[in-house]
Amino acid sequence: MTSPDHPPAGEGPTHRRARASFPRALRVLVPALLILGWLIAAGIGGPYFGRVDEVSSNDRTAYLPDSAAATEVAQRAADFTGAEAIPAILVITSPQEMDEETLASLTDVTEALGERKAVTGEVSPPIPSEDGLAVQVFVPLDPDADLAAAIDGIDAELGTDLPPDLTAYVTGPAGFSADLGAAFAGIDGLLLGVALAAVLVILLIVYRSLLLPLIVLLTSLIALCAALLTIWHLAAADVLLLSGQTQGILFILVIGAATDYSLLYVARYRDELRHTRERGRATLAALRGTIAPVLASGGTVIAGLLCLLLSDLKSNSTLGPVAAIGIGFAMAAALTFLPAVLFATGRVAFWPRRPHYAPNAPATGADPAAHGVWGRIALAVRRRPRRLWLLTAAVLAVGCLGVTQLEADGVPQSDLVLTSSSAREGQAALGEHFPGGSGSPVQVITKDSSLQQVADLLLRQDGIESVSVTAEDSPSGSAPVTADGIQAQGQPGTPAPEPTVVDGDVLVQATLTDAADSAAAEATVREVRADLSADDVDALVGGVTATSIDTNDASLHDRTLIIPVVLVVIMLILMLLLRSLLAPVLLIATTVLSFGTAMGVSALVFDHVFAFPGADPSVPLFGFVFLVALGIDYNIFLMTRVREESLIHGTREGVVRGLSVTGGVITSAGMVLAATFAALGVIPILFLAQIAFIVAFGVLLDTFVVRTLLVPALALDLGKVIWWPSALWRRGRD
Repeated sequence: MTSPDHPPAGEGPTHRRARASFPRALRVLVPALLILGWLIAAGIGGPYFGRVDEVSSNDRTAYLPDSAAATEVAQRAADFTGAEAIPAILVITSPQEMDEETLASLTDVTEALGERKAVTGEVSPPIPSEDGLAVQVFVPLDPDADLAAAIDGIDAELGTDLPPDLTAYVTGPAGFSADLGAAFAGIDGLLLGVALAAVLVILLIVYRSLLLPLIVLLTSLIALCAALLTIWHLAAADVLLLSGQTQGILFILVIGAATDYSLLYVARYRDELRHTRERGRATLAALRGTIAPVLASGGTVIAGLLCLLLSDLKSNSTLGPVAAIGIGFAMAAALTFLPAVLFATGRVAFWPRRPHYAPNAPATGADPAAHGVWGRIALAVRRRPRRLWLLTAAVLAVGCLGVTQLEADGVPQSDLVLTSSSAREGQAALGEHFPGGSGSPVQVITKDSSLQQVADLLLRQDGIESVSVTAEDSPSGSAPVTADGIQAQGQPGTPAPEPTVVDGDVLVQATLTDAADSAAAEATVREVRADLSADDVDALVGGVTATSIDTNDASLHDRTLIIPVVLVVIMLILMLLLRSLLAPVLLIATTVLSFGTAMGVSALVFDHVFAFPGADPSVPLFGFVFLVALGIDYNIFLMTRVREESLIHGTREGVVRGLSVTGGVITSAGMVLAATFAALGVIPILFLAQIAFIVAFGVLLDTFVVRTLLVPALALDLGKVIWWPSALWRRGRD
């Protein structure tokens, strides 16, 4: 009795020569070494899932260009204040006006906070509001501390020590940073678990097998572990910057891409097992049929991602190489680890639906009708291709109209987290009783000789409540500045403190009347910058609001520059791959049309279904890079097979055969990628939720409409001219 994976003793000399050219020791050793090497890499990289926070930061200032004014102000501010700190603002409210006894008790409570390990510097005394119903306290926190844990500790201490009729909130930059950190905390566990579970369900449905989905999923996980190991050490060496946002996208991209590439290989391998008894021959044949489209599609994605290096924002420019490394490991695992494991397991991996050896079965693609539903779809598209592609393009164009509703000009920091937020509630309480910009001042570094000129300019702004200058000899560390100069604090007759001067510069701080992350505050800061420039004052404007402005401006610059570059790069790759000029142009055009529709529909959903407050300016850029780079993958998978069939059967027959053969595997790949990106929605961050919907919807649109209907119908209508000016156009047939 012979095993289905081994030929019988009487098999012909051709098969014996094939086996003889691959000694048994080599056929066993190479797969074993590949499997062992990947498992070792995964074993080392796995524990780094819990250590990403050691090398990542969600501080927006860290990702600004070095040339941005807000960046320079943030870097120099500690020279004036004497310590690097991120302020937490305690807002304590009362239903009735606070008396002297209550204020004294609050002083005792807040002074005790200065003993906490995360607190660096002096805690300010309670500052009462004009209505007497609230106080605010500034607590400087160590930026390297665990802000979420520090604020939880402060909350717990206040909850124990404050009278029961008082309510306390922790807000300000530290509060919002802690909220972001808490929202990103689910990346290692929740996001990864949901993504893997979604992929597993799809694979179980696709393969109707127990072992094969686990092998494919293991391939994705091993690729992710190896990528994370590499990226962690690069981040630790300050070669790359990591944030929670980048980490989440990396996880999803690697799992989705590795699974997609694995689906392509498994489809080829299963088909080869039907035409040969020997698993080694099937493995080599499957690799020959898979390596070109996988390398082409992966290379296209990497090229598109690396275009992000042109970004002014480091959060974008570092995502490019981080994600590109992830894609590289996804390709490597799908083309080495997966084939080695399937070679070792053979047909057993497909149980209970093992592919049976059928040497007389027709070659793949010989009869489109034999491919079930996708064969019937291909034949249906061939009947009226022109009418079909015109109608499909018109429907997609209508969907693009929704883009006009997309408000991608930035959102307040308080709206970045979608779940309940103590910092957001504290910001609202702060705005009720104090100037909205308390604790997040506009910071202006200017020459000592220009101090009064800058102060007068700031005080003329309607959006500025008050102005102060840092002063070491002042009890509060700063002194108010009015039109009459620096004012003394304390008893009458007290001399005005001298401002702190560093290299001839002083740090002026202006409290905004509006919340620092509001549109009104941004308008005020833009006016301040314009007035300083008009008066030819040598000054740098920074702070929370200025950081937001510089970030949004850089994002607008990035998408204007990078989107055309991505299109050109991907088009050049397609021209080299398909040896044609017209086909790449049409494929890019259909993908861009699909992207426009995805953005248009998403804008309507964001406004009228989810009621989002707006979108970050980088949302369209990220959506474009992912949808175009990933969406073009499916066109590559389809058109490389169409070209292969067209060389033999002619273009129109090649389109039908190519669509019928690739339909099932590409649809499965699209569903996997859409499911993995949709998993980003479990992280309650506005940016990730929007990217999750845009990419998931766009991938499904591309999978079921563009690649299934629009591209094949367009190719059928044009015939061999689609390959112009290649030899296939000159010598081929329609």
